[in-house]
Amino acid sequence: MINSRKPPLDQTEAELIQQAALGSMAAFSQLFQECERQVFAIALSYMQNSDDAKDVYQEVFMRSYRGISDFQSRSKFSTWVHRITVNVCLSQLKLQNRRSDILLDDDPPHDHADRTVVARSSQREQGTDQHVIDSDALTHVHQLMALLSPQQRMVFTLRHFEGYKIREIAEMMKCSEGSVKRHLFTGTNRMRKHLKKYMR
Repeated sequence: MINSRKPPLDQTEAELIQQAALGSMAAFSQLFQECERQVFAIALSYMQNSDDAKDVYQEVFMRSYRGISDFQSRSKFSTWVHRITVNVCLSQLKLQNRRSDILLDDDPPHDHADRTVVARSSQREQGTDQHVIDSDALTHVHQLMALLSPQQRMVFTLRHFEGYKIREIAEMMKCSEGSVKRHLFTGTNRMRKHLKKYMR
């Protein structure tokens, strides 16, 4: 039976995780509240659609709650949740692509009219290619993200829109830092080439 009794606010993360693993929804909600803004921001930047982002958010919440008993505490709770967010986003995009292949005979997605995206350039760390998303072509950048592979889009989103470091992205995506750098380099170069054509 789920225990909904609200835990004290001064409890440590470890204590909250322990209570959540025993079924306390209140403890889990307190944990999740600390990272829910980033979860939705990542989902919105990646999915580029508020309805899809809400679906991702709900799926991440449920997966995190169902899996909290298996959480090993080898990383921060927020990092673990963000890793789940990455996986859900990638899975959602693959599902959408399969549906598009069936319905549109491989036509590229073009429904960008309602894609309002929260584009926050994090001040935690500014990358060398930050000027790419600081230009007046920001709307076009979001449209061009559809041209990137799922991995490239995720790396681009986490690095440029959320400001995560390379090692943090590698931990979330369960890959090497070298792989993250390759995805970032390839994706950024591809975006830059198309933006140059657009600016002309």
